[in-house]
Amino acid sequence: MNKEWSELNKAMQLKIKKNETFPQGIETLLALRKQLIEQILEFKETLNRDDFSAMPYPNADGYHSKTIAYSLYHIFRIEDITANSLIKKDTQIFFANDYQRKINSPIITMGNELAGQEIAEFSQKLDIDGLYSYIADVDSATTELLKGLSHSDLKTKMTEPDRENLIKLKTVSEDENAVWLIDYWCGKDVGGLIKMPLSRHWIMHVEACLRIRNKVRPDLN
Repeated sequence: MNKEWSELNKAMQLKIKKNETFPQGIETLLALRKQLIEQILEFKETLNRDDFSAMPYPNADGYHSKTIAYSLYHIFRIEDITANSLIKKDTQIFFANDYQRKINSPIITMGNELAGQEIAEFSQKLDIDGLYSYIADVDSATTELLKGLSHSDLKTKMTEPDRENLIKLKTVSEDENAVWLIDYWCGKDVGGLIKMPLSRHWIMHVEACLRIRNKVRPDLN
């Protein structure tokens, strides 16, 4: 794991535990997310369309077995679902701003049900400009959410109505590789969701994207 990202993530988790250091913890989280967004934006500046759909490690055991396009879509669909449907109890940006059409996505889920060639074909269909607009909108909305949280909000637990709403929305596939996430997320409180989908999940997938990029485009290393 990138040492600086790892250290920021550890510092954030320690600081948000205590009421007196909670504001600094949120600042640390936002600093981490800013660095990760900068890396994500660099992909758009330096990669061509085929690079986003390349799958150089199709048989690998890890996130680098995917594509960059899939990984970015996956990060921000999960964030949209957890931040907006679960924490804010609001409409997902994907639906509110017609992003299925703008991204040209054949699915409304976060894509856990896709594998192998399905990921490659899915990635080729995506509109990269639309995807980056979605990334910006989701990141902006989550930043606003995080800035508005108090330490006491971290203990707010997900509820059975939250779980039922996720099932009704059908944004989590019923496939066995995805459906478990409903219980996983709904078993957490707001603090737990911050520690995984809204921070560490980004790190894992962005690092996988870097590994893909370094294989596909060694000239950029």
